[in-house]
Amino acid sequence: MAEDAEAAAESGGGGGDPGVGACEPGVAPIKAQYRTTKERFHQYLDADKREDAGQETPAGDPDGSDPAEPEAKRIRLEDGQENGKTEVAAESPEQQQVPKRARGQNKSRPHVKPSQYDKERLCPSLLQESATCAFGDRCRFLHDVGRYLETKPADLGPRCVLFDTFGRCPYSVTCRFAGAHLGPEGQNLVQEEVVARCVHLPLVRNGLNRALQQQLRKRQVCFERAEQALRRLTQGPMPVVVPEATVATVTPDQNSCHAQLDTAGGASTPSGSPISTCGPLTDEDIIRLRPCEKKRLDISGKLYLAPLTTCGNLPFRRICKRFGADVTCGEMAVCTNLLQGQMSEWALLKRHPCEDIFGVQLEGAFPDTMTKCAELLNRTIDVDFVDINVGCPIDLVYKKGGGCALMNRSAKFQQIVRGVNEVLDVPLTVKMRTGVQERVSLAHRLLPELRDWGVALVTLHGRSREQRYTRLADWPYIEQCAKVASPMPLFGNGDILSFEDANCAMQTGVAGVMIARGALLKPWLFTEIKEQRHWDISSSERLDILRDFTHYGLEHWGSDTQGVERTRRFLLEWLSFLCRYVPVGLLERLPQRINERPPYYLGRDHLETLMASQQAADWIRISEMLLGPVPPGFAFLPKHKANAYK
Repeated sequence: MAEDAEAAAESGGGGGDPGVGACEPGVAPIKAQYRTTKERFHQYLDADKREDAGQETPAGDPDGSDPAEPEAKRIRLEDGQENGKTEVAAESPEQQQVPKRARGQNKSRPHVKPSQYDKERLCPSLLQESATCAFGDRCRFLHDVGRYLETKPADLGPRCVLFDTFGRCPYSVTCRFAGAHLGPEGQNLVQEEVVARCVHLPLVRNGLNRALQQQLRKRQVCFERAEQALRRLTQGPMPVVVPEATVATVTPDQNSCHAQLDTAGGASTPSGSPISTCGPLTDEDIIRLRPCEKKRLDISGKLYLAPLTTCGNLPFRRICKRFGADVTCGEMAVCTNLLQGQMSEWALLKRHPCEDIFGVQLEGAFPDTMTKCAELLNRTIDVDFVDINVGCPIDLVYKKGGGCALMNRSAKFQQIVRGVNEVLDVPLTVKMRTGVQERVSLAHRLLPELRDWGVALVTLHGRSREQRYTRLADWPYIEQCAKVASPMPLFGNGDILSFEDANCAMQTGVAGVMIARGALLKPWLFTEIKEQRHWDISSSERLDILRDFTHYGLEHWGSDTQGVERTRRFLLEWLSFLCRYVPVGLLERLPQRINERPPYYLGRDHLETLMASQQAADWIRISEMLLGPVPPGFAFLPKHKANAYK
């Protein structure tokens, strides 16, 4: 489901209690010399803000090293480690009271679009060679480069990631690292050798072209296969296997106002002229595959990164791929938004070349929109499988009949699965929870039906909607469901934060494990599982991971002001999870459990302590080390309140 970093946050670390002992239930067991109180923790970080400002890594410098640790800071740290145990014991009973747990989303948080940080924007036509502005005098953007440069903020660093990687920065003077690639007369420099080397490299796929977007917005796309499938669904029970492959012969209706999405190569306009496609024509373009002829999805034993709303973006997936994730899936995409041609929703489907086994996840509540969307994607994007979200617990989705609600709407659920499966040429998978209510499990009843409906694989999250992310995942129930689902492979999901957790999960008989929050807390978890070890990763290595994320973000979202601030926003959302990780060297007992909240502790260096902070102001400080100072008026509040441990 979109293991919603949307809702997933509900189980992440709320603030530790002052004076928590090592053996207190629900608290990560940290060695006594590192434990401290809330007051001392924040005093330690706040005391050196000015001192840190002069010693932090220069903003945007890819080769910069970690900030040096001041001598006064080291002395305070040693003093805190020696006296931490005494201070814990000295806390008053009033200070030891457990604060009321905050739950749910920050629905009224300030939302500032990155475009608002760039008041005077330069017209895009000036950044494109030999391009003229189509709007002329009516254009709302600046056409005076000199005036733009007068108001443009200072550069954030001496090197541009896009210029270094691709040999040319398409953002020219609007780039926040423009000094790296602007000539003496303001011309945009090009590294010809690098450009020539990058010409043959595979590009990010699954974008939405402008022609198709216009047709979707004007409702000029007709879905022939989807409409046929829907007619059969309403007439009666559909057979499990279509008897014969059929050749699609679609004749455009000259009098119709709809373009036709045919099976022989994509969308066509009302006049019958096809939208240009690329690549050779194959039999698969002409002859429709029977379900039994579909490519099998063989990912048993592989590590599957869950679709994570907000945090599971393309740059984050690249980080996880680098650490050993085998299967990746795009963020949950709402089918109605895709059918409307919303660019922001289509961006969730993009696939990086490093994602060798990649799928997309669809959310919807009705057979018609889901089937049409599946046919649209089947002809326009390149994926290895399509996943249906039957596990999203948030009210916005559930009350409309999607996500978990489909488990109680078996008739609609069946129509959606059968309809989508009929129009797809790739395997169909489903991600679901145990049920809606905590004490009423439904998954074991639905799994045999899903197998008969043609689903290739199911992933089961061992919690109900009512539980959200509280309590532990029910792995004994997942084991029971794995037997019921056989021979259809079933992946298990829930509470995996170490290689021991993954090993125990595999002993239940599942075909593999899906990792969600564990990857947000420690993306190197995939390496730990494959190498069967605990990695005591240093704070400098963790900062390098964040630096790589910002580089990937600038490549993906752009290096102008909007791109930088969008990268910063997603970095901050991720940092709201990363702060819950407790370094291996600080733990009294291994491994850290996902339902144990981290107490307040002083790390082995200043950066490690800063990364443990659960205050948004400290996350912003980390972002400024990598992306430079925030713009005036910047505000950030994480999507979720401090979280539920039970």
